[in-house]
Amino acid sequence: MFSVVNEPRRAWLRAALSLLVAAPALAQTAPPLLLAGRHRPGTDLRDWWVSEKYDGVRGYWDGRTLRTRGGEAIAAPAWFTAGWPAEPMDGELWAGRGRFAQAQSAVARQQPDDAAWRGLRYMVFDLPAHAGSFDERLSALNGLVARIDRPWVQAVPQRKVGSDAELQALLRQVVRGGGEGLMLHRGASLYRAGRGDDLLKLKDHDDAEARVIAHLPGKGRHAGRLGALLVETPEGRRFALGTGFSDAQRRNPPPVGSWVTYRYRGLHEGSGLPRFASFMRVRAT
Repeated sequence: MFSVVNEPRRAWLRAALSLLVAAPALAQTAPPLLLAGRHRPGTDLRDWWVSEKYDGVRGYWDGRTLRTRGGEAIAAPAWFTAGWPAEPMDGELWAGRGRFAQAQSAVARQQPDDAAWRGLRYMVFDLPAHAGSFDERLSALNGLVARIDRPWVQAVPQRKVGSDAELQALLRQVVRGGGEGLMLHRGASLYRAGRGDDLLKLKDHDDAEARVIAHLPGKGRHAGRLGALLVETPEGRRFALGTGFSDAQRRNPPPVGSWVTYRYRGLHEGSGLPRFASFMRVRAT
């Protein structure tokens, strides 16, 4: 029964408190990652490299340990990272198109599951400590991955496109095949931590993240379980997120304090709230 006093609810509250306590430490240890902005029509594509956007878990190799984008150590099997260099690498732990849940499950385990990890690939897309442009980093990255020489460590394929029409055709091809979208990387850019316009993402829908504030009880066929999540955007806007959940997720919703990813189709004028927002998943740490 969905109730504010049942055991799952107590677990959510414990999880929320642990997140609040851990937040300062995570902020201090988070790696300085380059984050993507959004592609807008009219971009001059001549200086841009284009690749598939992999729907996995961001993995930062600091030279000794794999870490999430929040800075938490990932318990990868020793064989997975054997022979990796001291040079930092930025990439995605990916289980294949449409298999985000498998990647997230494998990465979240405190004790690595060999069978789960054998289904993952580390798709390397940048070298954070390299001082050169992306054009130069790309050449160095391909050489580094070749020297690692492990089938589960792969350099993300990059290509050039000649026009926006070609870019949109490539997006449709990737999405029809079950991919999430495309990434565009400015060839002349340096690796700078934070969100900017040197790395762009392109999808056939918008998505964003919000923090879970509360669980709103369901009605009708959802009585006794989750009806919607009350979430808050990084800008402080709150709204109810009520679609996109499986029955299992309605019985055991994302905990209060966690961050979730949702998709939407534009923003309402005036309020700035997302239109047709739909839950996608709990954000990987």
